[in-house]
Amino acid sequence: MISELPRPGAVKYVLFDVDGTLIDAVDNQRRVWRTWAERYGLDPDEVYQVALRTRPMETFAEVAPGQDPRECLAALHELEDEDVRSGVYAAFDGASELLGALPQGLWALVTSNYEHRVRGRFARTGLPVPDVLVGAAAVEEGKPSPVPYLHAALRLGAEPKDCLVVEDAPSGVQSGLRAGMTVWGVNAPVAVDGVHRHFGSLREAVCDILAFTSGIHPRRLEESAAVE
Repeated sequence: MISELPRPGAVKYVLFDVDGTLIDAVDNQRRVWRTWAERYGLDPDEVYQVALRTRPMETFAEVAPGQDPRECLAALHELEDEDVRSGVYAAFDGASELLGALPQGLWALVTSNYEHRVRGRFARTGLPVPDVLVGAAAVEEGKPSPVPYLHAALRLGAEPKDCLVVEDAPSGVQSGLRAGMTVWGVNAPVAVDGVHRHFGSLREAVCDILAFTSGIHPRRLEESAAVE
């Protein structure tokens, strides 16, 4: 795996995935899909396994081919919106510190979820929201297409080569790689294929991500923080 640090003086940007990267929403997603599956008389575990690897409309086509996909999607949206209002969420360790240290204009969120849900979850967890948030409705093609990350870079005024993508899932990693960006993986026991660097947790990556944007070697950044 390659450790990439910016050239001295070069402006660098960080593009974050949300669910699984900054916010731990696994239990929420499982609960939403379980409730949805039970409404349609389907096996919740089987439905969830399909949902993990496909987008909602593709999930409906596979697990409920006889149902109207628009009605299926409306039911899912209803459950997800209710979960944002009443569910329990937690930010991953290091998320608040990391986002709080990044200057506005140098980072963005790129998610397959909808913007209003992301804003609701961030409000619940106290995380700051950046100027640029690319959600599901902002692009016609979702991950693993490079479009979401390229769209975020365009809105930031950044070149793809100057962007660091922080992801936890294979589809997001492929999206970042196809966009021509540096991609680091977090919150996984083993590295996702293709990542330039892998960290077992977001907490482990905090110092290196800040170093990427500042151009300072991670060890020197740690020493500076210790002095302060």
